[in-house]
Amino acid sequence: MILEQSEVFLRLIVSLMLSLLIGLEREVRAQSAGLRTHVLVCLGSTLFTLTSVLLFDPNVTGADYTRIAAQVVVGIGFIGGGVIFKSNGQVKGLTTASTLWVSAALGLAVGFGFFAMAVFSTVLILIVILLGRWFEAKLLGTKLKKK
Repeated sequence: MILEQSEVFLRLIVSLMLSLLIGLEREVRAQSAGLRTHVLVCLGSTLFTLTSVLLFDPNVTGADYTRIAAQVVVGIGFIGGGVIFKSNGQVKGLTTASTLWVSAALGLAVGFGFFAMAVFSTVLILIVILLGRWFEAKLLGTKLKKK
């Protein structure tokens, strides 16, 4: 696949904008991984994806540009594991780790050019992280925790 430089820049900008929305929510809630972390994870996965798309020629036998993308998934697991910890018998950081994981997935989607899917996914992600506690309280009868 041959991409024009303007298309590469567009994909990086879209990646930045989508991850800014998620990172901003995490920053407002003062989570360990905030705006910069989410933006860097998403931009990094987009950059890896773009590099693989530009590097491998699908017409060449054995060329597989999904190999680099697969390693992004492995790498983000390492980063996500770093924000999960146990304290006083409670596990904390799972939502933050999940938002990092999904930010990497957004970066992959944007890098491969799936803009509509990435934008729609961002909307769904924001619904979950912004309204998730409210839904839990209403549907499960749990109390809302102040953060």
